[in-house]
Amino acid sequence: MTTLPFRIAFRYLFARKSYHVINTISAIGVAGMAIGTAALVIILSVFNGFDSLVSQSLTDADPDLVVKPATGKVFTPERVESALASKDIVRLSSALEEQVFISYENKQSLARAKGMDPVSEEESPLMNHLIDGTWQLHHGKQPSAVVGAGLAASLGMNPRFVAPLEIFYPSRTGAVSLTHPSASLRSQKVRLSGVISVSAELDAKLVAVPIETLRELLEYPTEVSSVEIWTAPGRTRAVQEELARTLGPSFRVLDRYQQEESVYKMMRYEKLAIYLILVFIVLIIAFNIYSSLKMLVIEKQEDIGTLRCLGAPEGMLRRIFFLEGWLVSLLGMAIGLVIGMALVLLQARFGLVPMPGNFLVPAYPVVLKASDILWTVAGVAGIGFLMARLPSRKL
Repeated sequence: MTTLPFRIAFRYLFARKSYHVINTISAIGVAGMAIGTAALVIILSVFNGFDSLVSQSLTDADPDLVVKPATGKVFTPERVESALASKDIVRLSSALEEQVFISYENKQSLARAKGMDPVSEEESPLMNHLIDGTWQLHHGKQPSAVVGAGLAASLGMNPRFVAPLEIFYPSRTGAVSLTHPSASLRSQKVRLSGVISVSAELDAKLVAVPIETLRELLEYPTEVSSVEIWTAPGRTRAVQEELARTLGPSFRVLDRYQQEESVYKMMRYEKLAIYLILVFIVLIIAFNIYSSLKMLVIEKQEDIGTLRCLGAPEGMLRRIFFLEGWLVSLLGMAIGLVIGMALVLLQARFGLVPMPGNFLVPAYPVVLKASDILWTVAGVAGIGFLMARLPSRKL
């Protein structure tokens, strides 16, 4: 008895209807659900591909852990040296960062200056993102700078030019002249040696210089803004917990996700927004199923009367038409999943759709995730359930 409603609904699904318009509307419903499901799989996979590119860039540029003061901008490295004597720490470097004003050939802009110590100068992962010039923060005894691609483009900076880059910052110790405020600005001139490209946010503001140059500009004798840490593989979380206990509430120990928390949150929210928009489109498409099921109920009034005479309860009749409507959506979903996953795998293997212009990758990046498939199935099946439930309740 429990399988009878399904068998009747399955027969109705593929049986020729008395009115061709019902077949047409059902076919449109199946096709619409298939297209909507495939679009969900493909677009979410493309979004995953771009997310992976951004995450990879951030991961390459960021250290495993960063130690920063809980309050204030700077601290002396001696305060944390004893806590950093761990066998799981592979490399350490100090950094000093500050918002500065820069000038290059009569063009000005705000920038984020990062003073890097000799360890970072020799082994920084930023050097892997060099796109022009050379990675060096010293030219003989003269300080040099490496800047982000966005900042270089906005100011017309080129490593092959001899024009210096001048960095300005207000004096922390001197008095500010009300009649001539610019006299209280300290400045440092550096030679431009290279241009890097990591991410849009970093490229638009980064100026990497030797840490001693920035210390002289900011009037910090030994202070740093952060200590950057690279750990042994698989030991990042253990080192983070150990440092957090040892350093106490005076310092924050941030992993890679926490260092770029706003970026990762933005990517998650954008993906959620895209998913909800596509599900809403599938919901609109699913009204074809609602219409075809309403017309099928009208057409099958004679069958309904026959089943009632044979003793079929009302709940069984409702289940028949509910399953008929849901099978339409599930059939479309299954077809869409096959098409969507096939196109994503072909794009990943052969790069069928190229990226326009000069981009980091030649074709649209795609990453197929099981979680996206599950969310797609849940969304489309849920919509199909709703559209089949409503008309089946009113025989």
